[in-house]
Amino acid sequence: MDRPNLSTLAITAGAALDTARMTLVDQLVHWASLRIEERVFLPGMRMPSIRNLAEEKRVSRFSVVEAYERLVALGFLEARRGSGFYVRERPAVPSQNAAAPAHKSPIDVAWLVRSMLHAVSPERGPGIGTLPPSWLDGEMITSALRSMSRQAGTHLLSSGNPQGFLPLRKQLQTQLAELEIGARPEQIVLTSGITQAVDFLLRLYVRDGDTVLVGDPAWFVMFGRIASQGANTIGVPYTPDGVDMQALERLVQTHRPKLLILNSILQNPTGTSMTAPRAFQILRLAEQYDFLVLEDDIYCDLCPPHQPVTRLASLDQLKRVIYMGSFSKTLAANLRVAFVACSPELAKTFCDHKMLSGSTTPEINERIVYKVLTEGHYRRHADRLRGRLDEVREKTARTLERIGLRMYSEPSAGMFLWADTGVDTSALAAAGHEAGFLFAPGALFSPRQAPSTWMRMNIANSSDPGMLTFLERQLQKAA
Repeated sequence: MDRPNLSTLAITAGAALDTARMTLVDQLVHWASLRIEERVFLPGMRMPSIRNLAEEKRVSRFSVVEAYERLVALGFLEARRGSGFYVRERPAVPSQNAAAPAHKSPIDVAWLVRSMLHAVSPERGPGIGTLPPSWLDGEMITSALRSMSRQAGTHLLSSGNPQGFLPLRKQLQTQLAELEIGARPEQIVLTSGITQAVDFLLRLYVRDGDTVLVGDPAWFVMFGRIASQGANTIGVPYTPDGVDMQALERLVQTHRPKLLILNSILQNPTGTSMTAPRAFQILRLAEQYDFLVLEDDIYCDLCPPHQPVTRLASLDQLKRVIYMGSFSKTLAANLRVAFVACSPELAKTFCDHKMLSGSTTPEINERIVYKVLTEGHYRRHADRLRGRLDEVREKTARTLERIGLRMYSEPSAGMFLWADTGVDTSALAAAGHEAGFLFAPGALFSPRQAPSTWMRMNIANSSDPGMLTFLERQLQKAA
């Protein structure tokens, strides 16, 4: 495969940095160093000439010269008189135990999470698990902040409520009632994201040697947390209609799990939703074999209110089901406001563990979410997001099929398509990384981490012509 030329890529400083506050020189330095560290640009590669890069990026030659000189000083580049600037071979830092040779980072869960957070702009990242910032409403959050700023600041100086900001929990009580889930404010505990909620619940309920059932495929971040508890992670196959019930019953009978974790609505990565008969069967198994169900409904607001779906918590009313939700997909991922709704006894235990593990959650974030939810704009915002996803879903699926992918199902809502490429998607993701694209290979979504030809595609980030051309060429090479 051809190596990317530095001058053909735009300056993308990464979502974790505020490029608006960076000088042009800083942006150039950050962009180049990031690409070198991630081995998109390899040792020995010649950098473009000062004139060419200045023209390409529409900056002054002085800015390019200063950026190159900084990169030389930082050890990323070396200057060769009369020839130009080249990527420098950087010595690997040896471990304390042994000197290991430098190697490329593997395509694993940590790599994908790290890449999602800073390495790729949205249009180059069909594997990203969030909507593009341009689709979200920053002004809605800014308005909430302005509203808060007009209040006396003393309310932001206390430690906060251990269960989370009470007015937000009351608002969540109202919203859950619309989903036919009865939960009083004392049954709701706010957390810093779904990941923290899962982590706390695993620490409370799972012990060394226990079995936890998850989807196969499923949200990959939880696999490592389950393993860290010494538990056995076993995957339950999915069908286009949801969990494979025959397989689930066999696994429950054989392994007697402590916990089942699943998305009932718009499952990540397949986009499928559970039917009512399957929901009743799962609850029957949970009762018969005495296990808890952790229902992750993080994509709740991407599901149209009129769409006929069944939530386990609405059937069980929080007896065996622990229900989780979040606003990271529709508001802003960095607000990190999520919640757990459960039985009163568990809520108290959960809150005690939360306090012992990390004290209270940041109330300022919870107040922002409360303002957004109660000032009347959020429902229209969610409607717009669903509308935009509806506009691109069918077109994206047909485009991907034309270049050789096969769809697992035809979701009517949500942001993901689960697609069969016919090739090893871990190798495809590695090649994409070298070319500056982020793909989410199927192996990451399986608790077995087995090679897979499947890949998750974010329909909001899957229309870039360059990405589609790259993907088509990779599939043709493997044919």
